[in-house]
Amino acid sequence: MNDITFAVLGTGGIGRRTLDVSKHRDDLVPVAACDRDGVAIDHDGLDVDELLAATEGNVASDGGASAVGEASEGTGVAASRQAVPTDTPIDDVVAESDAIDAVLIALPNLEHDFIPRVADRFVAADYSGVLVDVLKRSRVIGMLDDRADAFEDRGVTFVCGAGATPGFLTGAAALAAQSFVEVEEVEIWWGVGLESGYRDNRGTVREDVAHLDGYDVETVRGMSDDEIEAIVDEHDGVLEFHDMAHADDVLLERAGICDAEDVTVGGVLDLTSDEKPTTTTVRVTGTTFDGARGTNVFRLDDATSMAANVNGPALGYLKAAVGRNRAGEYGVFGPAELMPGF
Repeated sequence: MNDITFAVLGTGGIGRRTLDVSKHRDDLVPVAACDRDGVAIDHDGLDVDELLAATEGNVASDGGASAVGEASEGTGVAASRQAVPTDTPIDDVVAESDAIDAVLIALPNLEHDFIPRVADRFVAADYSGVLVDVLKRSRVIGMLDDRADAFEDRGVTFVCGAGATPGFLTGAAALAAQSFVEVEEVEIWWGVGLESGYRDNRGTVREDVAHLDGYDVETVRGMSDDEIEAIVDEHDGVLEFHDMAHADDVLLERAGICDAEDVTVGGVLDLTSDEKPTTTTVRVTGTTFDGARGTNVFRLDDATSMAANVNGPALGYLKAAVGRNRAGEYGVFGPAELMPGF
């Protein structure tokens, strides 16, 4: 496969780490990156180390506004010698997208339709290529499916939920399901340690707080940083989640693995330590062709970080999507659909 040029929308935690991981992938060339402060575009390839230094501590705290608000010269991406300040960062990348094979959408998604609306902007510009996101909510998948015809007409291959969960673990569940002719249940239980705390991981933590009992996306979107931090403090920095409305359920159902109602997702986020508070595990229970009932278990090593488990797979799915796109396969795909069919 030829080199793949890609852009990153958003240089908070996920965007920055994706750029960092890409330095270890020789066939991936980052050519554009943006945040609310500026945009850097170089079709020969960005100087990733310089850009990372310029955006250190650059973490958005609110939903789509973080990517499209007023530019502040000298902060975030705009602080890079490769960049220029702009009030229209996404549109600036869209304008250059003819020469970009793939776009990773690494923006906080605190409005259900935000990522779909970003996709609309590329479609409106007649972009033909790959769009990848790492969204975490079931409801958004339907909004993307509503756009499937437009993606196919424009030659867009969209991979939704391509991070860790959904994404890496969804793919693992699809592989584990191959042993069975009928899957009864998929249980995903994750553990993440982020000693750097809320202030350095605002987008990720806000997304997760919206899954706590008594909270939802609309409520969390209107909360201040201090209010979110107070919730974290109330839980002594350790948040535990059960029966999350994660997109794994819809993505596994659309791949034919099992019904969405048979998927449960939960986990523990520890903002006081970088050590994982619990081992990330996928358990797939089903019946084999010869009548045996069993459970296949997939575990992530506790030493692998959230950054490694989100951004490595995101780039892997991006590469797989480019292969599909170059073969003329367009539309909306979930991670499990890029694995062996069930």
